[in-house]
Amino acid sequence: MIFKNAKINGQLCDFQVVDGKFTKFGKLDGEGTDLGGKTVIPGLVDVHTHGCVGGDTMDAEFAEMCDYLAKNGITSWLPTTMTVAMEDIAKTMNSKTDCKGAQILGFHMEGPYINVKYKGAQNEKFIKAPDIEEFKKLPNVKMVTIAPEVEGSMEFIKEAKDLCVVSLGHTDTTYDIAMEAIKNGANCLTHSFNAMPPLHHRNPGLLGAGMETGIYAQIICDGLHIHKAVILAMYKIFGTDRLVLISDSMRATGMSDGEYEFGGQPIQVKDGVARTMEGAIAGSTTNLWACVNKAVEFGIPFEDAVKMATETPATMIGVNKGRLKEGYDADFVVLNDDRTISGTYIAGNLYQ
Repeated sequence: MIFKNAKINGQLCDFQVVDGKFTKFGKLDGEGTDLGGKTVIPGLVDVHTHGCVGGDTMDAEFAEMCDYLAKNGITSWLPTTMTVAMEDIAKTMNSKTDCKGAQILGFHMEGPYINVKYKGAQNEKFIKAPDIEEFKKLPNVKMVTIAPEVEGSMEFIKEAKDLCVVSLGHTDTTYDIAMEAIKNGANCLTHSFNAMPPLHHRNPGLLGAGMETGIYAQIICDGLHIHKAVILAMYKIFGTDRLVLISDSMRATGMSDGEYEFGGQPIQVKDGVARTMEGAIAGSTTNLWACVNKAVEFGIPFEDAVKMATETPATMIGVNKGRLKEGYDADFVVLNDDRTISGTYIAGNLYQ
């Protein structure tokens, strides 16, 4: 399958897809689908999202979510679990994931191995110490969020790092403990600045450790969770190779204001902002494509914003996606001149 007249990095180019993968780029002979000079970017990869269009990952019903995400340029994702009973987490991870639309690459397990003090919207009832044997029984975990100061975390990190990305979050850790966790194999910050102490010049904590070591850093770029100035600072500190845009979306994404459930707890959404009844922010009601556009609005170059939502998260979790390059999965998005989505292609096929 040949695609003609695609604008890639500002230059017109043809490309070929065979068996769902990019095989050639350049001036190609033969007929093909004419993209009319429209911009083509890689399909977006969201490694931290709890749901959308009324669905929650803990419902273990992914079809409508995969459809919504694909229509919004997200071609692959990690359904992110909540702090609930372990049998419910296992049920979600053992459910049917081969749905039409955005591809489920595995799961992000956010809790229950976290700190009660920074639980955020997580359910305190189910928070527990890390258990590597319990964890090993779960299928297809691509990322786990853990608080490194919780008893048993270091031993857990040493083993879990060979199974998935270990991300640090929902934590009250000190700088020294965070540095030890990173030395032991932790390689990411979970929704940076949220559910952790702020950066302090004499007590740098997890954020300072992450900045010093240059591990990956997730950031929710919805314009609510993080101030524009902090987004730009993180962009300058971590760069496009390490800063990962995430949505942290919940079931109210793509829906109207109202009352919802999140991790077994009631959530109120007002003016598009989701909060627990105690007032804590409970995920977002945005999607990753909207986060890319918000980053651009804040002053980040479009190409860089796209990279932080495609190539960088894909590289972090070790999947063959997120790049317009020979040998990579042919997931891509065609954009109109105003950067609205013209079409989403998964494995080279237009998603409809």
